[in-house]
Amino acid sequence: MRKMMALILILLIPQPAGAQSFKMPPLKEHPHQQEILIIETSTPVDPVQLKEELGQHTSLKLRYIFSDVLNGYSITGPKTELEKYVASHPQANLITASKAQTYVIKRDSTIPFVGAEKARGYFDENGNRLTGEGVKVGIIDTGMDLHHRDLSRNFKGGKDVVDGDEEPMETISGKGYSTIHGTHVAGIIGANGSLQGMAPNANLYIYRALGPGGRGTTDQVLAAIEAAVKDKVDILNLSLGSEVNGPDLPLSKALDKVFEKGILPVVASGNSGPADWTIGTPATSAKSLAVGASTPPSDVPYFIFGKEKIRLLSIDRTEKWRKKRNIRIYDGGIGSPEELEGSFGKIAIVKRGKLTFEEKIDNAERAGANGVIIYNNTKGLFSAMIQNEKEIPAAVVSMEDGKNLLKTKKPVSIAITNEQDQLAPFSSKGPVTVSWLIKPDVTAPGVDIKSTIPEGYMSLQGTSMAAPHVSGAAAILKQAHPEWGAKELKSALMLTAKDIVDEKGVPYKVFEQGSGRIQVDKALELDTFVFPSSLSMGGLQLGKKKYLEEQLTIKNQGTVAKTYSLKPSETHNALRWELPLSFVLKPGEEKTVTVRAIIKEFPEKHALWEGRLLLEEGTSIYSLPYLIAVGTPDYPRIMGFAAVPGDAPDSLRYEAYLPEGAEEFALALYDQQTLQLLAILDQRHPAGQGMINNQVKLPSYIKGKTFYAVAFARKSGDEDYQENLIEWYR
Repeated sequence: MRKMMALILILLIPQPAGAQSFKMPPLKEHPHQQEILIIETSTPVDPVQLKEELGQHTSLKLRYIFSDVLNGYSITGPKTELEKYVASHPQANLITASKAQTYVIKRDSTIPFVGAEKARGYFDENGNRLTGEGVKVGIIDTGMDLHHRDLSRNFKGGKDVVDGDEEPMETISGKGYSTIHGTHVAGIIGANGSLQGMAPNANLYIYRALGPGGRGTTDQVLAAIEAAVKDKVDILNLSLGSEVNGPDLPLSKALDKVFEKGILPVVASGNSGPADWTIGTPATSAKSLAVGASTPPSDVPYFIFGKEKIRLLSIDRTEKWRKKRNIRIYDGGIGSPEELEGSFGKIAIVKRGKLTFEEKIDNAERAGANGVIIYNNTKGLFSAMIQNEKEIPAAVVSMEDGKNLLKTKKPVSIAITNEQDQLAPFSSKGPVTVSWLIKPDVTAPGVDIKSTIPEGYMSLQGTSMAAPHVSGAAAILKQAHPEWGAKELKSALMLTAKDIVDEKGVPYKVFEQGSGRIQVDKALELDTFVFPSSLSMGGLQLGKKKYLEEQLTIKNQGTVAKTYSLKPSETHNALRWELPLSFVLKPGEEKTVTVRAIIKEFPEKHALWEGRLLLEEGTSIYSLPYLIAVGTPDYPRIMGFAAVPGDAPDSLRYEAYLPEGAEEFALALYDQQTLQLLAILDQRHPAGQGMINNQVKLPSYIKGKTFYAVAFARKSGDEDYQENLIEWYR
């Protein structure tokens, strides 16, 4: 789609100086469009006063009041009334209003692999094995099967924010689209039965913030966070997120406050890889521990044709892929029975959409296909789940890989490669926009992870599965060291992580893997802390200030004096470091030092310089990732674009996130078949930073067409776009 749209977007590029593009009258929004608004206040909310204020706006409804991680509240009502309320508020200059976003779930044993099995050979101060006993782990997700034989004994409390009661049960059939995600996450952390989790004796506190289909709004997640803080959990797992890469949204700010209260928030980075800049909020929170997904030891199937090599993400409950040569592939369309009639004895390549994954595989199986590859209908990778066992293998690939497979006219081969400690191809990568933070912070196994689901077990993959490995590891550390707070737990897991490398032996970038893959057994033995444990040094404008500096606090937690020194892991031609001389710390002593990065030579345009500083102490070496943004990084100018039918007849409602605003923004429609420009529906010169949204009227000639809604943004000479395919039936 990108190559195709590159030609189309010539129409959206601004005219030469003095001319204006997108000549179009302003469009009105539907006055009754319902929205949720989060109001942040400078002081705690007075419930009585708030009730009086809202009493004057009968169409507005109070949803939640926040006090622990945010001063503020959320309200819902018609968009125009919300705007009037904010404008007329007596303290309008002291409040911040943010539209609530929608958050979604992010989709054998790996316990010995990350050192948790070895950790169980250690004992706490009371003589108990390290199993997370007594540690309170909060899980904000889709709820949990409270009656599962491997989980029920560890369930100690929580809240159902969706239904407003104290029973955070997974959504079951008959009450909306049923869910399994929260039960799977809970099992990785604390299953204790025929399957054992990372911390099988941890106390699980479950907060159901995502309802049917695994969806929930910002204020529901905030309400769950507030409940978890009131319950005084030690660790908080959030295997959820959005596609918006920004540090300034309410959830990211709330998790920073959670960390300051001594609770460690562990957040899945997202499944929008393999491109850079794909990490989504709330994993963009500066202080939370964001987790990417790596591979545990496993046999991975690849398609080989010519010089091409495509990694297959197998679908659980399908037959295993086996090594084969000279296999024919077949274009199976969307996987309907008619389209798969000629797939006998071949591998069917089918497109995602219209039919369920189960239906596509069943249709291929009945047609006699030897396997199924489902390729995405949008950018990036995805996870696929099915309910029943299949007799043929099935896997998913990206849209680009699927189209490349369909182009080949020659037979393909299947190779099986044993892999471990490689970055999962779907794992979202950083950096964070605007702040240029290193995220994720660590990685953990997230591919083919077997865990609990309602009334059974299933293997799933995603950073959602990686995050609970880290939450379970933190629970083990907390049991062993009750005095450790959030910053000690985070530092221990980062400082002892293993740097992972790709199939060619090249280390992944620090904004792809963070510090590396966790090793809980080594974290238990740590007696040195560094705060912070990575150096996100911000940005430098070209040709201006020539240095950046950061302060590090090193603490000797051991029983003997230690001598420390810092050095870069490798030389950089354009960068020089000024580092402190070696120094000695007595037991329990800490020292704050300044490290300075000096730019010797600026790049022509922009660059992201990344690497590691090494803190050496005797035979121990601690790796500290660093990232420096020089110039304006080549980040996406637009993200999180979504377009859906509006509330008014023949209207389209959209939203998008602009990390640093845009000099120009436009929304246009293109015919799916001809790629002809159909209409320009909205434009802004300029557009502000953050979330933007609108509801726009569609021209009458759109009816019955299938079209691309394309959002375009330009900033600092760079431009970007995102598109949604929309089938219009009205």
